[in-house]
Amino acid sequence: MRRVVFNQKGGVGKSTITVNLAAIAAAAGQRVLVVDLDRQGNASRYLIGDAVPPAGTGTAAFFEQSLKFSVREHKPVEFIVGTPFERLHLMPGSAELDELHGKLESRAKVYKLRRALEALADDYDEVWIDTPPALNFYTRSALIAADSCLIPFDCDAFSRAALYELMHNVEELRDDHNEALHVEGIVVNQFQPRASLPQRTVQELIDEGLPVLQPYLGSSVKVRESHERALPLVHLEPRHPLTQAYQALYDSLA
Repeated sequence: MRRVVFNQKGGVGKSTITVNLAAIAAAAGQRVLVVDLDRQGNASRYLIGDAVPPAGTGTAAFFEQSLKFSVREHKPVEFIVGTPFERLHLMPGSAELDELHGKLESRAKVYKLRRALEALADDYDEVWIDTPPALNFYTRSALIAADSCLIPFDCDAFSRAALYELMHNVEELRDDHNEALHVEGIVVNQFQPRASLPQRTVQELIDEGLPVLQPYLGSSVKVRESHERALPLVHLEPRHPLTQAYQALYDSLA
C-alpha cells in the first residue's frame, strides 16, 4: 500500500502524521518506507535527527539522476537510507529539491516516482509519502505514485475553505493520471474536544458526506518533544493518549 499525506495548506501536521503512522506500521512488523518530498525535510529530521544522509541518497538525488544519461541504471534502493528504527527506511528530502523543480517540470518526469516505488513493491509492505504544502511537481508525482491519499485537517475556517479545492484537485489528477487513487480519508488534527468551533466544523464535514476518519488527533506538548528527540510517539511514549489515538487511526486504515 502506498499512501500520500497531502494538504496544500502548511502547518496542518503532514510530516507528523506521516512519520507517526509509518513508525506504528514498522513497530507492528511491516516493512515501511517513508519518502520525503518536502524541501524542508521535516519528516527526515523526525526520523534521523541531525544525521547527514550519505552523498547520493535521498529524493533530490533520485530525481537528479533521472535528468542525466547514464550507462548504468540506478536502482531505487540506492537512494534509501536506514533509520534507528527496525523495518523503517527513508528516502530523505532536502533543499536541493527546489533547484530541480523547474527542470523536472519541463522534462515531464512526473511518472518517475511511481515507477521507482513499483520496483520496490517486493521490498516494502507500506510506503508513506510526505509532500510539500503546494500542488507542484513533487505533489503530483506523489499522487500519481500512490494508492490512497490522507488529508490532514486542522479545524479552522481557512483549512475548510481550502479542503474543497484540494479534493477537486485530487479527483482531477485521478481522472487524468491515476485511476486507482482514492481519498482514503480526512485526518482531523490538533482537535480540541472542549471547543465548540472544531466540533461544529468537523460535524459539518461529516454531514456533507466527506470521509472524516476517527479517532481525531488532539494536541500535546509530547509532539514537540517527539520532534526534538527524533523519536516518533510510539517509541517515545507508547501509552500516551495521543500515541494511542495514532494507533487507533492506523488500525482503522488496515
